[in-house]
Amino acid sequence: MAFKVRINIKAQAEIESAYDWYRKSSPNAGNRFLDSLESAYGVLKVNPYYQIRYRNVRSISLRQYPYSLYFMVEEAQNTVRVLSCFHQHRNPSSRP
Repeated sequence: MAFKVRINIKAQAEIESAYDWYRKSSPNAGNRFLDSLESAYGVLKVNPYYQIRYRNVRSISLRQYPYSLYFMVEEAQNTVRVLSCFHQHRNPSSRP
């Protein structure tokens, strides 16, 4: 059973900010960031049951980038709702 991945508005803004930052350093870096993000989405569609960080909030790290996706699994709707794309070197107290 494949899950649908839905992106929260806050997470979308964080993704766009990260993409813009990488794209400024190199056009290829921005595209590679998006490829890493799409790869994580693909994994979540198949198996979203990753480590629970807090209550029902789970996370998965992006490959080769210091970001983690924080998400919730909504089994009744067969959906994964991405809450945040959090830079791992930020203050941990601001983690979602």
